[in-house]
Amino acid sequence: MSNNLIINKKFKILIVEDELVFAMAIESKLKKIGLNLSKIATSANVAIIYAQNNYPDLALIDINLNSSKTGIDVANYLWKNLNIPIIFLTSYYDDKIIKQAMECEPYAYLLKPCRQEELKVAINTTLHKHYFFFKNRKIFNQQKKEFIYFENNLKYSKTTSELFVNDIVFKLTKNEKKFFEILTKYAGKVISFNTIYNFIWREDVYDLSKLRSLVYRLKVKLGCNLFENFYEQGYRIKNIEKLI
Repeated sequence: MSNNLIINKKFKILIVEDELVFAMAIESKLKKIGLNLSKIATSANVAIIYAQNNYPDLALIDINLNSSKTGIDVANYLWKNLNIPIIFLTSYYDDKIIKQAMECEPYAYLLKPCRQEELKVAINTTLHKHYFFFKNRKIFNQQKKEFIYFENNLKYSKTTSELFVNDIVFKLTKNEKKFFEILTKYAGKVISFNTIYNFIWREDVYDLSKLRSLVYRLKVKLGCNLFENFYEQGYRIKNIEKLI
């Protein structure tokens, strides 16, 4: 294996940084060294849900996020649940904070602002070490992609057609399961009212009021709205980032 992984593959990088100007500066450096930006997440919740659904190859995380959850909280989740390698970004060196951060097992620390060459070396070293020890990561990702994650600790299993709340199965009717099934099968696409209706009820002529009643009951039951209604077109599962 080459020691320079960057030149061998287009890795996707997640930046978790609430200072947008600095995040964009990092993005510019990434492009110059040939890497793809997966996402700039400006909050902990956005970062976690995005990672759950998109599995970036590496996360650059600011330790001091201006929110209830810190960069350490985000890193802990990404590493322990998704095995995503972490490089911490910090404006200053603090022994107490670094000691807390060590629990996330980060591969490197970079002091802001970092130079392009420092960033390149840190990323290259991190990816090389990580993929040396996690050669079976593709299998891990395939297992994780069984789920689509939403707000309020909701997740849907595409394998079993079950909805979970806090990892406990949330009871859905047969028709509700079918509604989730067709929308998640084509996540990101608008599915026509007619197609959804035929899939659920197997009737040639669809009754839009019947479908709308099903969606309304689901919203009330879940306590949130996971579906977008496109006028005279159809429904789709809401963009994950819009739910936060």
